[in-house]
Amino acid sequence: MKNVREQAEGREAVDTTAPAGSSRERVARSILDHGPSSAADLAVRLGLTQAAVRRHLDALTAAGYVTSREQKVYGHRGRGRPARVFLLTDSGRSTFYQAYDQLAADALGFLVEAVGGGEQGKEALVAFARARLARDGQRYAHQLGDCSDTEAKAQALAGALSADGYAATVRSAPLGEQLCQHHCPVAHIAEQFPQFCEAETELFSQLLGTHVQRLATIAHGDGVCTTFVPRAAPPPQHERHTPETTSTTDSTAASGRNPA
Repeated sequence: MKNVREQAEGREAVDTTAPAGSSRERVARSILDHGPSSAADLAVRLGLTQAAVRRHLDALTAAGYVTSREQKVYGHRGRGRPARVFLLTDSGRSTFYQAYDQLAADALGFLVEAVGGGEQGKEALVAFARARLARDGQRYAHQLGDCSDTEAKAQALAGALSADGYAATVRSAPLGEQLCQHHCPVAHIAEQFPQFCEAETELFSQLLGTHVQRLATIAHGDGVCTTFVPRAAPPPQHERHTPETTSTTDSTAASGRNPA
């Protein structure tokens, strides 16, 4: 199963690359709809053999989407071992559509209105976005460590971002580096509230110690979030100053006069 929703059709998508993807999705969906279920219950409910159901359950368990436990028995329990039932893990539930994005958007919209809307609302969003990123910024700063040049800093930051799910890479560009984030976990929220992108750009500038320029964002419909990081300019070459005595000597030698 993939954590992707087919929004156009209003239903969840499954991993169709697996030969039994459709039936496997039905097994998981049945557990979601009916709660903890035994293999026998699932077989009857879905019109499959118990052997087929168990193959799907084994695959879902191996992927971390399903776990099992002994069935709870209320009242008198008969002889023999209680049946095992299967239930979805948090990872398994997350593969189905959940309205977390909408909940977050509603909460942020409420925050804007609660402080009076307008410029006050925007300022409140900026403050929230900065506060949210501040904790991550401390971790990122630690990972940048003693990196000195621009490329090393950008590479270290990309590694820290990737660990947080941003799938970040760095590629060289004329006059600098391009920090690319191929995934954005908060893209749907940033689409409605660009203050999150702005706060992230500010954080990158602080961490890298230079002004950076955001060239593209997933939230605005681009395929990748791209940030240009200029290379530090080389220190200017100082002109060599000739000692005054040497200059005098050279001048005297040229004129053939005695400096005394």
